[in-house]
Amino acid sequence: MGTAAVRALLRVGMLGLVGVAMGMAQSRKADVVGEKEAAMARDAHPDFLVATIKPSDPKATDGWGFPGEGHQVSCVNTTVATILQVAYGVHAKQILGGPEWVGKDRYDVSGIPDVAGVPDLRQTQEMFQKLLAERFHLSFHRETRVMPIYALTVAKGGPLLKIADPREELNTGNSGSGGERTLKFTNMSMPDFALNMNFYEDRPVIDETSLAGRYDFTLRWADEVSREGVGAPPSIFTAIREQLGLRMDAVKGPAEVLVVDRVERPSEN
Repeated sequence: MGTAAVRALLRVGMLGLVGVAMGMAQSRKADVVGEKEAAMARDAHPDFLVATIKPSDPKATDGWGFPGEGHQVSCVNTTVATILQVAYGVHAKQILGGPEWVGKDRYDVSGIPDVAGVPDLRQTQEMFQKLLAERFHLSFHRETRVMPIYALTVAKGGPLLKIADPREELNTGNSGSGGERTLKFTNMSMPDFALNMNFYEDRPVIDETSLAGRYDFTLRWADEVSREGVGAPPSIFTAIREQLGLRMDAVKGPAEVLVVDRVERPSEN
């Protein structure tokens, strides 16, 4: 599944939801004397120059996530299963196999790239992929399996999406309380939108729109309980149809899965 947003898309779980600021605030910014730190070269393929991995404090109560800033890349109180989700841009149900501790043991990771500049999302993902292989001795293979998915398609009447200014940064803003949620997307592709929706849904969201552009749009919805009030937002399915001109239908269809062949608790720092 495609993933291309910007780093602070990874600031997810510190508020308890991957979509909160990964979604996912998606544009991790670093200020250096009032100026934004230079981005890493687009063609760079960074690894961790140094990385510290340690078990998380079991008493930690301040959430989990990927709060890296600037040149630093990190995650806090995060399971290996979640690191896999972010590193490879997949839903939890697209990860198969592996020992039970992969979804239970939590780790803090902190390090810096071996290349100058602030990594974008894909470079951050690449760093975590290398970390999983080198320090957790992860190996896996890919398969395509038919499974329950949400198919994201264009609704009758066509999409209701504003073409983005290519000069804009990719970004996702997340706000809401209780069962209501508002996501504001900037310069967002449909594969990236599907990736964001993965973290709100109980099955993988697969982009089948064939829309190749990038768009600015806002999505506002509420869960069943929160929709009881007057003027409350609609369900996520109705919101996607009415606000975006898209459909998200529960079907069975092909999805790529990662089958874990080997993984070990991390080597010493």
